[in-house]
Amino acid sequence: MKHPFQSYRQVFPVLSSHIHVGSCSQGAVSRQVSAAIEEYHRSLLQYGNNGELSMARLEEARAHFAKLIGAEPDEIAVLSSASEAIAGVATALPYVPGKEGIVYADTDFPTVGHIWQAQELFRDHIRCIPSIEGEVTIEQYKEHITEKTALVIASHVNYTHGFQQDLKSIAAIAHQNQALLFVDAYQSAGVIPVDVKAMGIDILVTGARKYMLGIPGVAFLYVSKDRIDRFKPRLTGWLGQELASRFDIAHPVPAVGTRRFESGLPSFISIFAANAALKLLLEIGVTNIQAYMSELLEFSVAYGSRKGLNIRIPYRGGTLPSLLAVEVADVTAVEMRLRSQNMIVSARKDVIRVAPHFYNTAEEIRRVMDELARIC
Repeated sequence: MKHPFQSYRQVFPVLSSHIHVGSCSQGAVSRQVSAAIEEYHRSLLQYGNNGELSMARLEEARAHFAKLIGAEPDEIAVLSSASEAIAGVATALPYVPGKEGIVYADTDFPTVGHIWQAQELFRDHIRCIPSIEGEVTIEQYKEHITEKTALVIASHVNYTHGFQQDLKSIAAIAHQNQALLFVDAYQSAGVIPVDVKAMGIDILVTGARKYMLGIPGVAFLYVSKDRIDRFKPRLTGWLGQELASRFDIAHPVPAVGTRRFESGLPSFISIFAANAALKLLLEIGVTNIQAYMSELLEFSVAYGSRKGLNIRIPYRGGTLPSLLAVEVADVTAVEMRLRSQNMIVSARKDVIRVAPHFYNTAEEIRRVMDELARIC
């Protein structure tokens, strides 16, 4: 199987000694990202204060992420984590009696439930869709989304087994009921093309550390410019204000667009890293990455099945983008054994997640599957 990105492997030092297929938890760090981190460090050492440079990198990262998902820079807020973004939306969503329903699925990342159940106004109006064999059907969304629904939260790709949802269809159902669609793209951004306008996504959140090849400390929140005026953030700060009111303690004026969700100074070192990672992704093209990943995934499922591994495959028409969930008896022990063989995977619940990226080869997948077969 030909690897179209062979020339890029050299920019990921870890690949010289390890098989890194743990992108669902932390993507491999490139030399470009490392150089960006060093730039941040060096600028502080040399100049003592790099605030102007740091703000410039923040705006570059904002613009790059906007381009990645087909949005405008003013529709993007740069935050510290996906949890902060979800909490910001939850506390800013207006409570309207008769239109207060919140819908999510039991397959969403637990933070979603934790945050929404902490919102007293909305707690009694949550409808959690029970999954069927780990998946949620479009028919279930039709059943649970009603004229009383205010917001629908949906994971683009399931964090455990990689089930990919049809966001465009879910958006259509939500909009038919005058509800908003909030997408968690943490397991898809960087490896699956996302066009928020074409897909009908109203709100989206993702972080930089996984398939977007950055490090912890940065998340991006998108809110459509057509929806933003209904949100009045209560989690805010001086960077969430218009320039004229940033230093006016008595007369705050929310910033134009999604920037109003920003608060204090972010982790600039993480922003330097995210900016470099986004440049690399845009250079390669997520559409090109997805084309290769589809081929690699097809090979991986076929080879793993031949080796006798139990791989969870969507039963209801979904597609697996890059994440393979291999059922094993003791996930922690298996993960550590693979790490002792310099194979980086990610354990979650009762599966070992094999999550390659564009830099991985079929031979690397074969070696991981062979070792899993020996263990199991």
